[in-house]
Amino acid sequence: MLDIELIRKDRASVEAALSKRLDPSEVSRALSAIADLDQQRRELIGAIDAERQRRKEEARAFAAAKQAARQAGEDPDAIQAAGQEAAGRDAKAALQELEDRLGEVQDQLQTAMSELPNLPSDDVVAGGKEANQVVKVFGQQPQIERVRDHVTLATELGLVDFERGVKLGGSGFWIYTGWGARLEWALVNWFIDRHFAAGYQFMLPPHLLLDSAGYAAGQFPKFYDDVFHLAVPEGERGQFLLPTSETAILGAYQNEIFETGDLPHKAYAYTPCYRSEKAGSHSDERGTVRGHQFNKVEIFQFTTQEDGEKTLEEMVDYAEGLVDALGLHFRRSLLAAGDASASMRKTIDIEVWMPSTQKYKEVSSVSWAGDYQARRAGIRYRVPGSKNNKFVHTLNGSALATSRIFPAILEQFQQPDGSVLVPEVLRDRVGTDRIVQPAKRKA
Repeated sequence: MLDIELIRKDRASVEAALSKRLDPSEVSRALSAIADLDQQRRELIGAIDAERQRRKEEARAFAAAKQAARQAGEDPDAIQAAGQEAAGRDAKAALQELEDRLGEVQDQLQTAMSELPNLPSDDVVAGGKEANQVVKVFGQQPQIERVRDHVTLATELGLVDFERGVKLGGSGFWIYTGWGARLEWALVNWFIDRHFAAGYQFMLPPHLLLDSAGYAAGQFPKFYDDVFHLAVPEGERGQFLLPTSETAILGAYQNEIFETGDLPHKAYAYTPCYRSEKAGSHSDERGTVRGHQFNKVEIFQFTTQEDGEKTLEEMVDYAEGLVDALGLHFRRSLLAAGDASASMRKTIDIEVWMPSTQKYKEVSSVSWAGDYQARRAGIRYRVPGSKNNKFVHTLNGSALATSRIFPAILEQFQQPDGSVLVPEVLRDRVGTDRIVQPAKRKA
């Protein structure tokens, strides 16, 4: 969530930044509505304060009059004018009406503020996917004489059972089998070990989260329909299946205060991720590239405001080191404002080469949210020598999404004889250096 003070003091710069993501007329309308609600809120607070002060002054005057009557030997109750009690009731009702109206305006303002996306960093350009910028390319594209796509390779080598996955879960689901399951689990465990050695705290969070976690991460209310929700009895708190463990790690620290000396706080989690978005039907989104459930290990950092952008570069370098260690050809891209998550100030994608489609596919998005998520989640840190706590900066990154790494390994490491080489760093975990087509059973 943005700082309302920034909108009050420098609306023009906020409008210019948000116009990198949204239509300028839409931004102008949203900020005008917020300014109007903010003005109503402040006027109502002033009216409530004035009414409370008036009632205090009347009470003091009445008490003083009763005291004076006692001192004069008169009946203090005799000074109460006819109808004064009714007037008191009317004044109480008027105050309650002002307070009720303030509550309504505050709710409307909170909703309007929560729907605003984050302000893009100064070096993030306007536009959508077409405006993304390739920053760096790593390695060379593998030269493959006869390219076979990952779906064909996974099927012929017995690595993924797509048909039975659909039988179990419907379109957008699959089952890793045999050496494929070994390769998938080897990837997950290799990532887990690498992050632990790098000083990240390992977490295994619940897969069912309260709606408050989705709000804190900035996914709700705007992207409420992009996840799977549970049907809960009326009056109970809403729950959903996590779309990424970023949501769980952030949500676990809601309304907490870090000591400055404990920052940066590094955490990571392995979970399946559940997405209700439409599974891909295009040639570059077939197989495991896009589905409703996939495995991912996520890294996350809470840091000081001063170290936010520096930490982003550190996390990008770290995630790229993982892809490089696997021996894959990939590139780094800076996302344009309209292609990045609405919660993020800046996002850098790491994209692997897919020979079958002659395209790059994102396997990691490393993002810096600034204090946007922390404001929604109420996560702060104590500043030595200051009475005021500051909001932390949050950063997250896929490290990595196996459903994209898996097909990239199959395609980039495919051999002329139909086998696939296993990346060297995974061979001990997988149990072989080459995956070959299983022998046919004799009749």
